[in-house]
Amino acid sequence: MIKPANLAIFLSGKGSNFASILSAITNGSLNAKVVVVISNNSAAGGLVIASKNGIPTEVLVRENFASGEDFGTTMLNVLKRHECDFIALAGYMRKIPSVVIRAFPKRIVNIHPALLPKFGGKGMYGHHVHEAVIAAGETESGATVHFVDEIYDNGDVIGQKSIPINSDETPESLANRVLEVEHQLYPEILQQLVTRLN
Repeated sequence: MIKPANLAIFLSGKGSNFASILSAITNGSLNAKVVVVISNNSAAGGLVIASKNGIPTEVLVRENFASGEDFGTTMLNVLKRHECDFIALAGYMRKIPSVVIRAFPKRIVNIHPALLPKFGGKGMYGHHVHEAVIAAGETESGATVHFVDEIYDNGDVIGQKSIPINSDETPESLANRVLEVEHQLYPEILQQLVTRLN
């Protein structure tokens, strides 16, 4: 039996991608264990999911630290304490401190609700992405899983899944359809990375 990878989940909101990762772990398609959930938002729904599943949580808010260095060091210490192998960003709305990125090279991944490199970068999150995709007259959209570096949505793409855009598409309908794709794609890519680790 190959040892499950220790996974840290970073989130800011309701945690639907986190829930899909937990489902994949439960059904055996993802050989991982979520060992800690970190959020910048004490009201994040994802923290409730973690608590219901007996997963430790940490709320780390940059503004509560004297410096960015203190913030990064504290985050890194939490990850080390939980012996994390990978970090999966699941709707985390903050930049990852450089010290953490350096400590986890090619071990931090993010899911983005568009086909990068299009519609990525600062300000491109949530409904902003879907509005921009439709306004640009794109014929397809989808989700991208990529490695995280020190620039928003810049790291190497690991996998993508696309869907056609319907003629009557709204940002809301596109968001819902892309989210379904995210829930399929993210656990699959994480399993690929876990397999490489072993």
